Amino acid sequence: MIASVLLLSACSPKFDWRVVQSPLEGYTALFPAKPEKIQRKVPFQGQELLQALEAVKIDDDIYSVSSIYFSSQQTELLPKLLAQLEGNLFHNAGVDQLTALSSEGFYQAANHQRLPSKDYFLEFKSVGTTQQAMRVRWLTRSSPNGGMWLYQLSILHAGSIQPDVKTFFSAEERANFFDEFHPD
Repeated sequence: MIASVLLLSACSPKFDWRVVQSPLEGYTALFPAKPEKIQRKVPFQGQELLQALEAVKIDDDIYSVSSIYFSSQQTELLPKLLAQLEGNLFHNAGVDQLTALSSEGFYQAANHQRLPSKDYFLEFKSVGTTQQAMRVRWLTRSSPNGGMWLYQLSILHAGSIQPDVKTFFSAEERANFFDEFHPD
């Protein structure tokens, strides 16, 4: 009986892909398991912005989608916050955004329109024995009421990367997450 349980657990798939619809945040995403969702208010330049985060951890990878809504009165804050988010991440990785390893591509909106995107592949300077690497993409979309959405899709990996960071994150089990993200 114990052998049967061990065989079944060895044969069960690591990924349980599921479509997650987030109508309040205006997107549909494909996660490798059921994500946890948290919301918080983010103070920025004297205003509060609502941030929602859906994330799931599979082995050494954390798959996450962060979304921040900017009302029509707050849209001028979006480029400033995006620049700060990008700057902080590139600084933490110890790379310049202009020379960081990246890939131009496309994403598909819910209306099947193909729009340009840019993914970054980062390897963080390790403190100790654990390496960390990340693939990240930022997208902006307007909402029907004149507001704007800022999305950050990322996979953070803790561990070794073989053969290189771009190939590692472009493997099907990780690329699906980016390919199947569709903002409304």
